[in-house]
Amino acid sequence: MSWAGWLLSIYFVGTAIKVVERNMASESTLAEQKASGQLVHRLCLLLVCLVWPLIWVGGLVTTYDAGMAVPDWPGTYGYNLFLYPYKTWLLGPFDLFIEHGHRLLGAVVGLVAISLVISAHFKESRRWVFVLTLGLLVAVITQGLLGGLRVVLGDRTLAMVHGCFGPAFFALCAATAVITSRRWNEYLGRQGVIRVGSGLVMLFAAIPALSYTQLVLGAQLRHVQPNASPGIFAMIVATHVIMAFLLWFLTAVAWLKIRRCGDLTLSRPAGLLIGLVAVQIALGVGTWVVNYGWPSILAWVPGSAGFLVRAKGFSDSIIVTSHVATGSLILAVSVVVWIRLLRVRHCCKGTIDPAATEREDADSSPKNEQKTNVSLLEPVIA
Repeated sequence: MSWAGWLLSIYFVGTAIKVVERNMASESTLAEQKASGQLVHRLCLLLVCLVWPLIWVGGLVTTYDAGMAVPDWPGTYGYNLFLYPYKTWLLGPFDLFIEHGHRLLGAVVGLVAISLVISAHFKESRRWVFVLTLGLLVAVITQGLLGGLRVVLGDRTLAMVHGCFGPAFFALCAATAVITSRRWNEYLGRQGVIRVGSGLVMLFAAIPALSYTQLVLGAQLRHVQPNASPGIFAMIVATHVIMAFLLWFLTAVAWLKIRRCGDLTLSRPAGLLIGLVAVQIALGVGTWVVNYGWPSILAWVPGSAGFLVRAKGFSDSIIVTSHVATGSLILAVSVVVWIRLLRVRHCCKGTIDPAATEREDADSSPKNEQKTNVSLLEPVIA
């Protein structure tokens, strides 16, 4: 049952990716797409900006074990969600503050998702994008139901599924924001300096797959079942650590493959992933120290010998929650790069020419350097 969130998330994201790939070849002309307003894209950006703080607050709820601070659902202690006395919410216990705030922010995300569907129906010329926004709405409703059932049933397994589904929804929102952007439409009919092969696409597809598996493993560690054996726990921890360094290695290899591709919308996020994974590994070490103390492999660190595990303070909770939120950000950024790469492959068919990359490395003249940094959106003129 702990893998149900993984399977459910893969179903929603996989369905969305299939819709994108199936409809790339049947899109309307660039002029027709430019006629569509930017309201859909702006709402997608708003959704992305709301969902990541929602993941932060949800992480705080789990860190403080505040999931049952409000024992009823969909209301709050008998009140309508939006009519609960704000003084009691703001001045009451902290666990009530973050749990009720998590619900309010989730409701706002749902309202924005509804607005997105309505605007896509009237403003978006590509009907498959409208279907994609409908998928977002279904996903946010599903996530809300999972959270509500977790409270009503008091089931920690549902809390784990809820925690796994949230990052997948965040990644889907980020992908939709890319698809509805003006830059996505301008790829049509352009001839760029990069050609993408299936090997590069598979490499970048492995990064979000691996990062999401890491999120699932992390959710199992955060929502440890009472009947879990120490051996299983140790195995999950070891797998989590090994896959973290494997993910770091893959991000470095992927960046090396496209660092000179000429499109900064690909190379810069790919480079950002290396830094994000490095920060995530450091936060993972901090999370382990906060929860279990310094591991023996780091006994040489000054002050580790006298460290005592105590009740989490605010700074400790920020470290743990940052680890959760950064994992979701890595997933979203990797999905964005992968989606853009699929788009480039569709518009500029072929494979990357290693010889061309070497020529770019050798040619360091200012004129050609300027050409190298030209985006794929602008054709390079000889």
